[in-house]
Amino acid sequence: MPVIVIGADSPLGAVIADTLGGRPGERRAFVTSPEAAARLRKAGFKVAIGDISDWTHIEGAALGAFTAVLVAEAAGDGRELAFAATPEKAVDSWLRATRAANVSRVILVGSSRDPAGTAEWAVVDPAGRSAAEIASEVARLDEAARI
Repeated sequence: MPVIVIGADSPLGAVIADTLGGRPGERRAFVTSPEAAARLRKAGFKVAIGDISDWTHIEGAALGAFTAVLVAEAAGDGRELAFAATPEKAVDSWLRATRAANVSRVILVGSSRDPAGTAEWAVVDPAGRSAAEIASEVARLDEAARI
């Protein structure tokens, strides 16, 4: 089933994308970096480049995806957020976009938020975990029958 990684150009997002990249099925990424986009395309991802704080960009990229992985690190790493005053507002806009795109499953990698209106969701707290452990947990949740 299609999966999209929002923030796949952050350090943690890159590890998650690499982990999901070796699996069958459609894989997508939403990034702001053209360099990261080229690397992900080479790895077989469909890539959208845009402003991560514009929920309409995220919605368009997420249409038809079953799972959206939201890497909160990408919202707070200093990149421009033209449509959000804070990283938290950017993540909130991602949740809005996944609801509008009818994404069935949301995996938020970061601090706990309630993605209300999402059929299935999970939060993966990165505190005290390596990037590989986080990516492995995201892959496990994506493959699970239910979360």
